[in-house]
Amino acid sequence: MNVGICVPSHVGDIGYVVRAEELGYSHAWLADSQMIWSDCYAALALVADKTSKINIGTGVAITGTRPAAVNAAGIATINALAPGRTFFGVGAGNTAMRIMGLPPHRIAQYDRYLGEIKPLLKGQEAKMRHGNREIPIVHVMPDKGFVNFEDPIPMYVSGFGPKSRGLAGKHGDGAVLAFASSPAVMENIWLMIEAGAEDGINHDEFYTTALTAMVVLDNDEAVDSVRVKNECGAMAMAALHYTYEQYRNFGHQPPNHLSGIWSDYVEMLEAVPEERRHQRIHLGHNCWVLPEEEKFLTKELLQATCLIGTQDELIEKLGGLAEAGLNQVLNLPSFDPRFEVLERVAKDIIPFV
Repeated sequence: MNVGICVPSHVGDIGYVVRAEELGYSHAWLADSQMIWSDCYAALALVADKTSKINIGTGVAITGTRPAAVNAAGIATINALAPGRTFFGVGAGNTAMRIMGLPPHRIAQYDRYLGEIKPLLKGQEAKMRHGNREIPIVHVMPDKGFVNFEDPIPMYVSGFGPKSRGLAGKHGDGAVLAFASSPAVMENIWLMIEAGAEDGINHDEFYTTALTAMVVLDNDEAVDSVRVKNECGAMAMAALHYTYEQYRNFGHQPPNHLSGIWSDYVEMLEAVPEERRHQRIHLGHNCWVLPEEEKFLTKELLQATCLIGTQDELIEKLGGLAEAGLNQVLNLPSFDPRFEVLERVAKDIIPFV
């Protein structure tokens, strides 16, 4: 199994990816959320210039904030800087859209967008929908180094539900997934991916990646220790943010592991006026935990949302998932201790999976 990193795009933090390359991480996925972080393509250009081996790409680019032609040109430009190691991760944009008070693309919109961008990533002509028109578009100046379509740009489609996972099977060269809790869950995910594939799926060629925050426990360390909360608390809180969005927008009820904190969490958020609540929900997103949210980092939330265990436990778990067809685990630690986590996982996990 490969081990990659997900990076909150930061034009001043390129050394983090450089160090990941030195330590043997396979991929660096630079996140795209325009109201939180640096622009992902600007950061990727800097990463491309400072690295030579690690695979780099969007983790994930958002369909609702850039037309397909713009995302295609952006990643093809990075492919000109890092030929043969550039990939395109793409998603509907829960955080990037919600933080502007807008919904992510629905399945039909997502499907249409993926169908439009897929040929563009190969330098081929696509049909762009504009109102009631379908306009043929193609990059008309692909030579002279402006972009690179000669080296393939694999497209990895983000999907967390059955329909979006089916779209990964339909359009993608791979899928970006929520972390599977067991091999049986991973096998069920494969069924969802295969359900969308029109010509079947070759498991040896279709690349699957799962996002998590991984913490290697010390001997006899509690799963809710101060260190664990520091290293993966931001991921746990981002999951709570997402759950609130599902509750707020669709009426979905929270899972059982949130029963002890849910009412207090909702009360805290709903004290913020509705017209500005979208600015509050995702504060600290996958970077840090706000002081007033620290009380919600329960043992149950951490265990349900992060990958926490001893070295032996994590190696065994990842081995089982690899056998079930997971190709990469994608680690996103909290921002401040990111280098410590980078070193620990490189020492205790990467050589053994």
